Amino acid sequence: MRRPVPALATAAAALLLGGCSLLTGGAPDPVPVGTAAPAASEPAARADLAAFYGQRPEWVDCSGGFQCARLTVPVDHADPAGATTSLALVRLPTSATGADRLGSIVLNPGGPGGSGVEYARAAASVLSEDVREHFDVVGFDPRGVGGSDPLRCLDAAGVDELVAADATPDDAAEVRRLRALTSGLGRGCAASGELAAHVDSRTVVQDLDVLRAALGDDKLTYLGKSYGTYLGALYAERFPHRVGRLVLDGAIDPALSDEQVAAGQAGGFEVALRAYVQGCGQEDDCPLPADPDAAVARVRALLEGLDAQPLPTASGRPLTQGLGYYALAQPLYAPSLWPRLTAALRSALAGDGTGLLALADAYAHRRPDGTYADNAVQALPAVNCLDRTEARTAEEVAASVPRYEAASPTFGAFLAWSALTCVDWPIPPVGRAAPVRAAGAAPVLVVGTTRDPATPYEWARGLAGQLEPGHLLTHDGDGHTAYRMGSSCVDDAVDAYLLAGHLPEPDVRC
Repeated sequence: MRRPVPALATAAAALLLGGCSLLTGGAPDPVPVGTAAPAASEPAARADLAAFYGQRPEWVDCSGGFQCARLTVPVDHADPAGATTSLALVRLPTSATGADRLGSIVLNPGGPGGSGVEYARAAASVLSEDVREHFDVVGFDPRGVGGSDPLRCLDAAGVDELVAADATPDDAAEVRRLRALTSGLGRGCAASGELAAHVDSRTVVQDLDVLRAALGDDKLTYLGKSYGTYLGALYAERFPHRVGRLVLDGAIDPALSDEQVAAGQAGGFEVALRAYVQGCGQEDDCPLPADPDAAVARVRALLEGLDAQPLPTASGRPLTQGLGYYALAQPLYAPSLWPRLTAALRSALAGDGTGLLALADAYAHRRPDGTYADNAVQALPAVNCLDRTEARTAEEVAASVPRYEAASPTFGAFLAWSALTCVDWPIPPVGRAAPVRAAGAAPVLVVGTTRDPATPYEWARGLAGQLEPGHLLTHDGDGHTAYRMGSSCVDDAVDAYLLAGHLPEPDVRC
């Protein structure tokens, strides 16, 4: 998801939830996604980009029935004769032929910094069998991310120091220390090369259209989750005549300012924490008070205590307050992880931070040997600071803390201070907050979950209302995103749209 630095997106977890069917008369018959000629203003019509749009990936087997390839795109789409960069692709081809084959469905799991390649490799849990039978499943790592030519801003020790830092500074010295760490991250990214100035979301959207063409599809079929919804919305705005079937699940509202996004997420995580403690209080092994207010206060006191005295762990790495926040956020994404949080809190309240440290490491994709599985911690701020919509000083960040704490007493200060990263970012921003209309695009399905911690439900309503072709599907539930997360009601609705273009009835709630 598009979150304040340096939080990360997590993989979707399968949940066992009840559901309802939105379909009558059986499953729809698959129909081909329509095609249209490119509009004259689209980059596909530019002669200087023809070589990129004319690529055909050279797919090679890469285990498990998947095929891998590379795609070349300009570092700067405004200068296609200049430097290029390479994107990692993976494909799970369908065996369908003729009218049964509906083209490709491209996936993005969120971030910024999430790997679409790894997400596509989990296709069996990410997409239904019916969808996999009729589409080639395609994942790509956005520019600067993962298996694509990656940004390299910090070594593993530098990332360790960053994520363990005091994320809620209490005095000027602590502010200076945090600012030194975040500005060092920015300098490292800038020093990594020209690409660092061109990893913004709007440039990724242009890459996405090159990928669509390289796959041989006249229109884009796409599943974007969390931050992936932002890419999908920008794509619909930039290339409305190339929109096939777009599912935007766990939506970001592009019209919101940076502070509105961060404050909204603070409130979302507070709601999710209260949902967790209410569930925990009904279990015999819950280490928290049964009263939800007292339980939340106990969690908050634990985090505040880590500021002064980190907890020891079995690995010898102390559990700092910064790591404690990531550990708490990780399982709030999915109720299936709540039992693990309960066990970790029980140990932490007894003086052992090992369980919470494991959750924090999972959040940052840190391996037991001290290496990181990917560069997501580095890629996320590199994208967010280019996409940011407002310039803020360190003094303005400090002054915003009370407003954030009003939205979320637990997470407010943590998310407020995260904005400090972009204060000293050495590369000028190129993004802006603006509603998206996507006039002339085919219908776009927006999915929102009522108690989503990372992308509050109001954002899905906002995006669906902005898009002229927007259509909202509501999931009344917990956790981040809804499709293939346990609700057959949501799954049936999304499949009907992807396979046959059938939209759910207005105001349907799953």
